[in-house]
Formats: sequence, structure tokens, C-alpha cells
Amino acid sequence: MSHPADTPSIPLAPEVLRNATLPDGRRADIHLAEGRITALVDQPDKPDHPRRPDVGPGRTAGPGSIDLEGALVLPALVDGHAHLDKTLLGALWQPHPTSATLREHIANERALRSSVEVSVTDRATALAHRMVSLGTGHVRSHVDIDPDVRLDGLHALAEVREKFRDRLGIQIVAFPQSGVVTAPGVADLLDAALAEGADLIGGLDPAGFDHDVDGQLDIVFGLAERHGAGVDIHLHDGGETGTRQLRAIAERTAALGLDGTVTVSHAYALGEVDATELDRTATALATAGVAIMTNGPRHSMPPVLRLRDHGVRVFAGSDNIRDTWWPYGTADMLERATIIGLQGDLMTDDELRHAASMVTDEAAAALRLDGYGLAPGCRADLVVIAAGGVAEAVAAHPRRLLVLHDGQVVGPAPEPDFPNFPDLPTFSVPGGDASAPQGER
Repeated sequence: MSHPADTPSIPLAPEVLRNATLPDGRRADIHLAEGRITALVDQPDKPDHPRRPDVGPGRTAGPGSIDLEGALVLPALVDGHAHLDKTLLGALWQPHPTSATLREHIANERALRSSVEVSVTDRATALAHRMVSLGTGHVRSHVDIDPDVRLDGLHALAEVREKFRDRLGIQIVAFPQSGVVTAPGVADLLDAALAEGADLIGGLDPAGFDHDVDGQLDIVFGLAERHGAGVDIHLHDGGETGTRQLRAIAERTAALGLDGTVTVSHAYALGEVDATELDRTATALATAGVAIMTNGPRHSMPPVLRLRDHGVRVFAGSDNIRDTWWPYGTADMLERATIIGLQGDLMTDDELRHAASMVTDEAAAALRLDGYGLAPGCRADLVVIAAGGVAEAVAAHPRRLLVLHDGQVVGPAPEPDFPNFPDLPTFSVPGGDASAPQGER
């Protein structure tokens, strides 16, 4: 569909979204004012399972109203883990570099990022634009802080955060991609990053990369305590090496009273250990209030449902999108829920609804978003989806029909022209159109 701003019949700050299908299957009118949901008015005469909305919203039902014709409405999607500074979206396609170790991969990335002609700001802008159009209202983005880029990436993402402040909430994690203990000066750079606008402090494989679990965690949790910041640590270390670190993180979280502010991203070890080790570690995480982020990896995915049953909050993030780490990625968080469902063997409607919660309610809680939800008093950050229910939205790759942020229509929008490709070569063919580009005859 065209950008709603180009459609005169759609108000850009609607007062009522009529005939919406809510996540619980009810049909209701959603009343909005001053960027908030003011009321949900049930429509009892509407069927519980409306016809599939193939056309989407656009028909007005009075001044300031939009008739959704039964389309599903969810609170805005939440991407709990991204790397806006790393994406190559917006630049010419780059062949994926291969590497045997994590350190080799970091070196490859460092070499490539110095040669890409499109700036971090422009690439991050292209990705943020796509996120908004697909219904993401909030994202937590890690940004590299290391002796090479220092705080340059942070400053670029702070600029993007300000540019998108009316369309997309962006949290920034100061991420030590080159290590903490083994990279001279990084601890001071992380301290400076938190002072200059980063929201959280990150970490990276305390055992596997820094070879000093206590040394890295002393710095990370010390900075978190000093700045009153949250913590989000990348942990790829597998097996019992990984679960020991998870319990060490949980112990520090509990000791400092940081319940609800600490996340471990990836936590592959939880998908690799036996049931006894898993249950022991899950109990420690749940007791301390440490959340787990997964992107549905092709191997060693944390067991989502078993962790849920232990009381561990598990939520989703896209992780890498079109960068040197991963050539794939669309920024579509419903697609990410699909991937997690496939990897985790989530098949029933209840399980598909849980997958959806990982990109909505669970992610919002992990990010500690104020006013998130679909109830009176919540922020009017909403996405309208061409589906008749939540399970279908996860399974069917549906279109986004309307995106609102603070009650304002902000999407979907056509893709921007990134990059501006040069004109294709022309050639002359007897009797043909000499101006036609190659391949279009």
C-alpha cells in the first residue's frame, strides 16, 4: 500500500481505529487521544473470527476514524537486540567474508567498515526506516566501542536516535566488540560512552574472549552501578563454560539488586547442556531476574518454553541484519517470531502466541518500556496487520497495513532509494530503443 501520508482519506492522527481485531480475538474500536489509548469499545455484534483483511485500512468511518475492517492490531513490535551501526543496508552489496574464529571475524569487520563509502549514520538510518515501516516501535541497538572506532559509532547512533525520536524509540548499549580486559583503554571508553548517552553497558564472552570472567564482570557491573545503567552481555560460550558464567551473572545481579535490568544475549549454552544443568541455571536466572535474548539461531537455541516454565523472561531480537556477520535479515520482527517458532518447534496456536509475545510484551518488559501495551492509558504505539489473529500473524508473513507511534501514523512507507545507483549503460540495437538499459529489452 502507499504511505498513509499520501492517502488523503487516512487521518494522520486518528481518533478511532474502528473494527479492529484485538490479540484475544475480540472485535473493538480503539479510541486514541494525545498519543494514548483512551478506550477499547467492544463490538459484540462482530464475528469472533472476521474475514481475512486482504485490502487493509483506508475507508474512513467518520471524521478522524479509520475502519480497519477486521485487521489485527498489536502493540508496536519490539526488536530487543540489533546492531544499527554494523548494517550494510544502504550500501552496495558486500560479499560475506568467511572466518574461522571470532577474532578473525572482528578483524574482517574492522577492515570492511573502513572501506564502505556509505556512512554509519546513513546505513543506520536506512535500517531504522525499514524497522518503522515493518511495525517496530522500539529497538535496543548495541554499538561498537573499541580502540578503533572509539565513540564514533555512539555519536552516529545518537544522531539517528534523535532523528527518529517521533517514529522509533532507540536504546543504545555500549558494546565492547573487541573485549574489555584484553583491549587496552576500553573500560575508560565504556565509562565515557555511558556518560555521553549510552543507556546500557554491554559485555562479550568473559571466558571465551577475555579469558577473565571476574575481571570483565567487575568492570561491567561496576560501570552499571556507577551510572545506574542496565546490562546486556553477549554470551556465545557454550556448554558448562557458558552456564557457569550465566550463574555468575545472576549472582552479581542479585547482589546489586539489579532484578529486571540485566539481559544475557544469545546464551547458546542453555541449548547445549543436560536437563539437570539447564534447570539449575534457569532457577538462578529466574531468581535473580536475568532475561535471555534469542534471535532463533540455527544451532543451540535456548529452550524457550522450558525457560518460560522456570520463570525466565525470554525475548527476541533480530541481531545482525545484512552486515559482515550475517548476510541475511529483513528487520521484520514478525518474521523473527516465525524463525524462533520453527527453530523451537512451536506449533500450536498457544505456542505461536508465545512466539508473538517475544517480539511484543516480553521484549517490552525486558526493555522496561513505559506505557507499553494495548489497554486504556497505554501509548498509542500500534501496528495493524493483515491477519485475523495472532497465530496467523506469526505463521503467514502478513503485510503491515498501518503503523502508529505516539498516536501518529508513521508507516508503512515505500523503501528509500539507498543507494542512488548510477544509470545503467545504454546501447544501440537496430530497430530498437537505444535508450533502454541492458536486460530490459
